[in-house]
Amino acid sequence: MAGRIPGWLKTNLPDVAALAPVRKSVTEVGLDTICFEARCPNKQECFRAGSVSFLLLGRNCTRRCTFCNVSSDPPGEVDPAAPEKLRRACSELGMEYVVLTSVTRDDLPDGGAGEFVRCVRAIKRLERPPVVETLVPDFGGMRESVEAVAASGAEVFAHNIETVERLFPDVRDGACYTRSLDVLHMVKDGFPGVVLKSGLMLGLGETVEEVRDTIADLKDAGCVIVTMGQYMQPSGRHRAVDRYYAPEEFEGLKEYAEGLGLVAVAGPRVRSSYLAGEAYQEAISRRRRCA
Repeated sequence: MAGRIPGWLKTNLPDVAALAPVRKSVTEVGLDTICFEARCPNKQECFRAGSVSFLLLGRNCTRRCTFCNVSSDPPGEVDPAAPEKLRRACSELGMEYVVLTSVTRDDLPDGGAGEFVRCVRAIKRLERPPVVETLVPDFGGMRESVEAVAASGAEVFAHNIETVERLFPDVRDGACYTRSLDVLHMVKDGFPGVVLKSGLMLGLGETVEEVRDTIADLKDAGCVIVTMGQYMQPSGRHRAVDRYYAPEEFEGLKEYAEGLGLVAVAGPRVRSSYLAGEAYQEAISRRRRCA
């Protein structure tokens, strides 16, 4: 296990007043956010930028990834009112960029894709709808589910690769490296107007060369945006941190990704939805310049 947490990863206590309006709004309508569920260190900054990440399909996941703090208790019923609750929350909060993510639901016939579609469409009925990013599980590789979400009207389709191929069997329960790349390829081939995105956690035992190879694989799969952040062990029962990357190492990997033509967001505290709106705008600007 890595030594003490370095100073660059330590954060100040959050401004409770800044977080309160979002917590109140989502709690009152009965929604969950990955911002609070996963104890994201950047939620205050994202909320101030008009961005929030909602957690669909309940709080319990059907997989047991060794890095993840989300509960793996038996999943519950899907809330039929969730799409309208989301629409109301987005309207009240005046969000400009919304991330819809979920636990993995291998127990559902479509893996939960239909819920993503319903929620995106509900949000897009707003008079001034926000940009929507769908951060999805692999849906077991089901093409119908992947294509349904890609066609939902969301501007960004994201699926996190999370780690390098060698570590998948130990880190990602029930997942497959090539399947995750296939999910991205499906969107690249069938929905060229959708912005593709993926993310990596560093510090799980990978080498820098493996990270570079993975970034190249993501580029080949059609990704336009890639995020990289430091893995932090949620508790003693989770996978231990192998090592902490220094800020300059993240900068070097960011430069490598940008050299491949990707929009890269990288740093010790980066999570997949961090600065999501800014990364999307940069991706769109580049696309327009190349048109």
